[in-house]
Amino acid sequence: MTDLKKAKVIFIVGGPGSGKGTQCEKLVAKYGFTHLSSGDLLRAEVASGSDRGKELNAIMQRGELVSLDIALQLIREAMQAKVATSKGFLIDGYPREVEQGIRFEKEIAPCQLVLYVEVSDDTMVKRLSHRGQTSGRVDDNEETIKKRLKTFHDATKPVVDHYSNQGKLRKVNAEAAADAVFGEVSAIVDKEIKL
Repeated sequence: MTDLKKAKVIFIVGGPGSGKGTQCEKLVAKYGFTHLSSGDLLRAEVASGSDRGKELNAIMQRGELVSLDIALQLIREAMQAKVATSKGFLIDGYPREVEQGIRFEKEIAPCQLVLYVEVSDDTMVKRLSHRGQTSGRVDDNEETIKKRLKTFHDATKPVVDHYSNQGKLRKVNAEAAADAVFGEVSAIVDKEIKL
């Protein structure tokens, strides 16, 4: 098992539809990081048709969060597969709870930076409603979107406070166009991460 403790890790935190995925794509292209979305890993497991995937699908349809052990296991497996060739890892949509971050840093690797991609609820609802028209995702409908926003606010705000207190949190206002937001994101990464 390759040691992940030396890997450069950036947590990407933000509400559903905040633009986390778009910013991660741009970071991958510029810096050679590996983008791991806890949501994408979960959806891939669902698509596999495994028993674990069926259980996860039911949880996601209810707008609830998946257990910490399963999320950590999926992320660790994905990091192990890429650690030899990656310049670092963008962990997108993680941690969603303080305990997830603490356990990740203890059991997998410390994070160097937490990037909080911040937008208003109105913007998130508009973006998700638009995406839901084409995505086919079970969680991109209005009722589930509202539940997801409440879950995000209830669970993630303490994460923001936790990493702010550690001096690792950097906020980015993501209301603007993606390229403008990325200018700010790049400046933060250039300053905070030694490549």
